[in-house]
Amino acid sequence: QVQLAESGGGSVQAGDSLRLSCVISGLTYRPYCMGWFRQAPGKWREGVALVDSNGITTFEPSVKGRFTISQDTAKNTFYLQMNRLEPDDSGVYYCAIESKAINCWDEWYKIGAWGQGTQVTVSS
Repeated sequence: QVQLAESGGGSVQAGDSLRLSCVISGLTYRPYCMGWFRQAPGKWREGVALVDSNGITTFEPSVKGRFTISQDTAKNTFYLQMNRLEPDDSGVYYCAIESKAINCWDEWYKIGAWGQGTQVTVSS
């Protein structure tokens, strides 16, 4: 069974940077998609940055140019580097991996493996 564990959240000022980490264990298949989601209070969970099975990364428009996603396969870890953070970036950030061919952006509720979440708070 796949297990994901995030870390790296915190409280920062607008304009600051954070790097989130997601350590993967128990992965025995090639993911169809993997990446990061976030959820602010009272809002739906939304995709932030996703990597598909071809290694192509896509970003939520508001974070494009500020966030990057990377992997360290030797450490079984992938990262979300967040620069020039804004108050609207606040929320609980989750890493996720899915093996089935779904629309990972719109059908996030079908994703099978999630981390426990890490809080990011950006103050103005």
